[in-house]
Amino acid sequence: MQHELTGGDLLDATGRLAEAGWARREVRRYNRAAIGAPWYRIKEWDYYCVLAGRYGFSCVVADNGYMGLLGATWFDFEKPQATEESIVTLLPRGRMKLPQSADSGDVLQHHPRIGLTFRHERGGRHLTVDCPGFAKGRGLKADLFLSQPPMDRMVIATPFAGAPHAFYYNQKINCMPATGSVSVGGEHFAFEPSSAFGVLDWGRGVWTWDNVWYWGSASGMAEGKPFGFNIGYGFGDTSAASENMIFFDGKAHKFDQVTFNIPPGTFVDAPWSFTSNDGRFEMRFEPIVDRHSAVDLKLLRSIQHQVFGRFSGVAVLDDGRRIEVKELLGFAEEVRNRW
Repeated sequence: MQHELTGGDLLDATGRLAEAGWARREVRRYNRAAIGAPWYRIKEWDYYCVLAGRYGFSCVVADNGYMGLLGATWFDFEKPQATEESIVTLLPRGRMKLPQSADSGDVLQHHPRIGLTFRHERGGRHLTVDCPGFAKGRGLKADLFLSQPPMDRMVIATPFAGAPHAFYYNQKINCMPATGSVSVGGEHFAFEPSSAFGVLDWGRGVWTWDNVWYWGSASGMAEGKPFGFNIGYGFGDTSAASENMIFFDGKAHKFDQVTFNIPPGTFVDAPWSFTSNDGRFEMRFEPIVDRHSAVDLKLLRSIQHQVFGRFSGVAVLDDGRRIEVKELLGFAEEVRNRW
């Protein structure tokens, strides 16, 4: 079943998810004040990833109730190497004031070790990041504009079985052409809209304690048109809808289930494959680098493998058209959280 969301408030008067399903735009209104769960279960984040062939950049602002996260990562796909700077803050409890809509409101975070601003501007989004201590003092500065022409996105509202006040409201905006630059240690790297594309992962919700998820994303060009996809599964009750979607020339094409076939015992030393139950998404993935992190405090744990690489295969649109994908840069991840 793939139920398409209608309009209205995301949560009902009791703080429960009013409707589960998917959409092509932000049709349900999120309101943090309407949540019926304690503050320490609320998770909110904005994550951007911009890839440009030989290199890439990502940044995140997250308010997870009892802890906040500010981060920036630089990717060199030729070495290959991922260099990361992350700052954890204690007990933000919503004070980071992440916007209640993906379409309005700015993110402004200033810390002695890192400053991040995500602003809405005419025609897109403006990201600026300043991290003077990045890479053992080499420093990082980013100034990127992501164009956002009228186009579909992936929107999903997911409940959790057995936890009536738990939900996840997620938007993934793919295929945003990037303009600007990132400097690392004084070396400048240009991002051109013909070859650099960004994705936004906008997440708001109330999560249960123990979860695993699989997520994959890529944006670029195929057959001369903007092309991308969002794939994922692993948490919540997805009986109403999955988050699997193909984007081609600004339009979304929904498909059903996908399976991540990760080689046993390794995340980077052998190719992955992706298969779908309806035959609409069949990909091979050649890993380049694993952005791996592991924190295990027993009660709290996060084991992450975000693997960047190149996808090749076939994606089938709603009308049956087959899109050939060749070495499209993107990522796929496995994340296990107790949080």
